[in-house]
Amino acid sequence: MHLLGAEALSIAYQGRSVLADVGLGIESGDRIGVVGRNGDGKTTLLELLAGLRSPDSGRVTRRGGLRIALLPQTGLPVLQPGFARASVGAAGGAGAAGSQGAAGGAGSPGAAGSQGAAGGAGAADSPGAAGSQGARDAAAAGGSAAQQPGQGDGTEGVKVRDVIVGEMAEHEWAGDGRVRAVLAGLVGDIDLDSRFDALSGGQRRRVALAAVLVGEHDLLLLDEPTNHLDMTAIAWLADHLRTRWPAGRGALVAVTHDRWFLDAVCTQTWEVHSGRVEPFDGGYAAYVLARVERQRQAAASEARRRGILRKELAWLRRGPPARTSKPRFRMEAAAALIAAEPPPRDSVELTRLATARLGKDVIDLLDASAAYDVGPCVLRDVNWLIGPGERSGILGANGAGKSTLLALVAGRLAPVGGRVKIGATVQVATLTQEASMFDALADVTADELIAERKAAYSAGQSLGWTGGGRDAAAARSGEQFTPGVILERLGFGVEHMRTPIGRLSGGQRRRLQLALVLMEEPNVLILDEPTNDLDTDMLAAMEDLLDSWPGTLLVATHDRYFMERVTDQQYAVLDGQVRMVAGGVEEYLQLAQPGGAGAVAGTGGTGGGPGGGTGGGPGEPGGAGGKASALVRTLRKQASAIDRQLSRLRSQLEAANQELAEHDPTDYIGIGQKAGQAEAIKQQIDAAEERWLELAEQIELHAASGGR
Repeated sequence: MHLLGAEALSIAYQGRSVLADVGLGIESGDRIGVVGRNGDGKTTLLELLAGLRSPDSGRVTRRGGLRIALLPQTGLPVLQPGFARASVGAAGGAGAAGSQGAAGGAGSPGAAGSQGAAGGAGAADSPGAAGSQGARDAAAAGGSAAQQPGQGDGTEGVKVRDVIVGEMAEHEWAGDGRVRAVLAGLVGDIDLDSRFDALSGGQRRRVALAAVLVGEHDLLLLDEPTNHLDMTAIAWLADHLRTRWPAGRGALVAVTHDRWFLDAVCTQTWEVHSGRVEPFDGGYAAYVLARVERQRQAAASEARRRGILRKELAWLRRGPPARTSKPRFRMEAAAALIAAEPPPRDSVELTRLATARLGKDVIDLLDASAAYDVGPCVLRDVNWLIGPGERSGILGANGAGKSTLLALVAGRLAPVGGRVKIGATVQVATLTQEASMFDALADVTADELIAERKAAYSAGQSLGWTGGGRDAAAARSGEQFTPGVILERLGFGVEHMRTPIGRLSGGQRRRLQLALVLMEEPNVLILDEPTNDLDTDMLAAMEDLLDSWPGTLLVATHDRYFMERVTDQQYAVLDGQVRMVAGGVEEYLQLAQPGGAGAVAGTGGTGGGPGGGTGGGPGEPGGAGGKASALVRTLRKQASAIDRQLSRLRSQLEAANQELAEHDPTDYIGIGQKAGQAEAIKQQIDAAEERWLELAEQIELHAASGGR
């Protein structure tokens, strides 16, 4: 069943075309994910579909009586009429009522003419539609309300219960299984009688999402629904959206950079780019495959174009002298055409930025406890031995202590018990959640900021290029790169270099922040929620950079795709303890469930796996006052040695595979030799991993029998 259609939509801001002649449709049963670079118009598209904005040309038509709910990136949701917004509007929020009417269905009590604006049969948006200006004003009010709750947005003194279920009687919503499930999945830790304007930003976001999900809607428009959600809540949300409607019923359009969420929920993907909306079948993985195929076809077309050019140049060289002037012009035009070849879409080539070599000892947390002021301990008796080259992810709910753990590791927070031992050669750099470093630099350009840094970085020593072509030659020759070149390789456009930082988008500031962190040349890199404000292209670029970064990497993020992509092992912060989760995110989600094993006391930091650094060795016992036996310590040392061996072998395998890929394909003997070398290294890796697993079993056995 057709729900909504868009015909020839176009809209521009300040002379820049955002969407141009876009046509699309939404049918019952559609589960659509929207991706694209920051600033390409994804949010604008949702607002057009919801009726909060009017296009410069074109129209949006909706099925009669269609019930729509929009979750904006900030502020209160725009909901179906008469459900969750009545009490908020009564509290003084005219904008809330107006928003409600703007996207509501039939019978909206919030604004006159809402039926025509969004819910009427065949209603069409136009620049002159009644109430469109009020809708825009309401959207603007919602945006500011999210940043300063309770200041003129109608939420002053309003309870969380009223924001979510409005004036519905308690026995009604308490008897509704969907409402109970939403409350338990998203706001189970929030008192429904608490004031909405007193909540943190993350809590307000969860309340707003709950207010959308408790209602009966035909179409959900969600703008970054996973923002501020931890992995447990994201997993719950994905399951809820998969099972919310029967097959072929309801529709979802979600703008998100969470690639795991896209794969888990969406059956179609819209890519917004260059003013167009291009549809793909399937979730994120299918979209990437389709985009690669599109690029392959474009490359084949380009190869044909270059073949024509080569023939043209050959003809020009054979041309008679009497026609010298005309061929010279055509040769210059052909050369310009070749030189104007556009760069790849995600052209990040920076793969490693670390100059200092890590020693044997990196960072050890020994019975470390952490607390703030006079409050209770956030972390208790944590034992975690972090080794060179370790790539570990930190899992945990919001407020569990992930950032506290990283602050201990970085030396920014002193332990209240135990100690943190940091190696003499360690150089730590942290990418924090907040970009507060830019608060006082609003009028400073990126050019001016990086001018204060080191003038140049050696490709061979600082950047560690491992690619082919010019990068490999630069690494061999020790060529110098300026900070500006490094920023370009991180996807920070030249056009933004002279833009004041205060005018950069959140994603652009995040790229600049990452570049500045990497320019510190650390050998231990800590990333605290690094995916905030980054689009999917930049996330892929960051992953490509981190793939061959040679130092120790610690990552805390709720982006499951990113976590599993860049780390080899994961640790969970549960009930003040740090423990390894050999089963990765899936095991953590089981432990985090009520009644899971996540709250078992006496579980300290555990060791690394075959994919990473020492991390204390597999199954390292920790906890309140327990000490490993001499045998367990010996086994841990052996496991640590194998970890280091595996790290070296994997580097050798990567180099061997690179040599194999670059070898002359006509040299069959040479290819066979290099393939044999790679296979020999793989066999060594397999043997080392088997030995590591044997050690892990022995450590667990002795620890369980009292060897601590």
